[in-house]
Amino acid sequence: MAETPRIRVLLVDDHQVVRRGLRTFLEVQDDIEVVGEAADGAEGVARTEELRPDVVLMDVKMPGTDGIEALRKLRELANPAKVLIVTSFTEQRTVVPALRAGASGYVYKDVDPDALAGAIRSVHAGHVLLQPEVAGALLSQDDPQQGTGRGSTLTEREREVLVLIADGRSNREIARALVLSEKTVKTHVSNILMKLDLADRTQAALWAVRHGVTG
Repeated sequence: MAETPRIRVLLVDDHQVVRRGLRTFLEVQDDIEVVGEAADGAEGVARTEELRPDVVLMDVKMPGTDGIEALRKLRELANPAKVLIVTSFTEQRTVVPALRAGASGYVYKDVDPDALAGAIRSVHAGHVLLQPEVAGALLSQDDPQQGTGRGSTLTEREREVLVLIADGRSNREIARALVLSEKTVKTHVSNILMKLDLADRTQAALWAVRHGVTG
């Protein structure tokens, strides 16, 4: 039986003790492999391009290039790595920009170790991972009326896809649930983002929750 490929993870944090602690825990996970480390955002971008990890664990506040700027650079490079923010900063002024810059999830450094491993698996599978207070922070920054009328431009199938995005489903899971190909699902997701003038799945999920487009 072929061995299941492990999730390749890059650690980006300016504190060596934090990186060492994360590495020590993650290296005992059968399905996760730490492929490298970086001490700031610029090095994190370079190492992500070099090592092509599946998931990047990224701090927000770092000297020089911070995590948010690193996220923007990775988006500009169209790097496919999922970025999970792991930080001690909980302020809205930190949370919101990170999510808008393209983070796939946001957890705090005091997260339970097993929950962190689960978070890595979740974002790797294509889910949007937000702790409840983080989702609330992002929603509170949005105008409740913004985009309200745009939902009427969605087709019935696009609304079905949006409901499943809000439920945290990956494209593969959506395809299975709606008996579609993944390629077709990707097309629907692209159309949803375009019609609602949203940047990514995180914003789509939160838009759906705000406007009651849920299952």
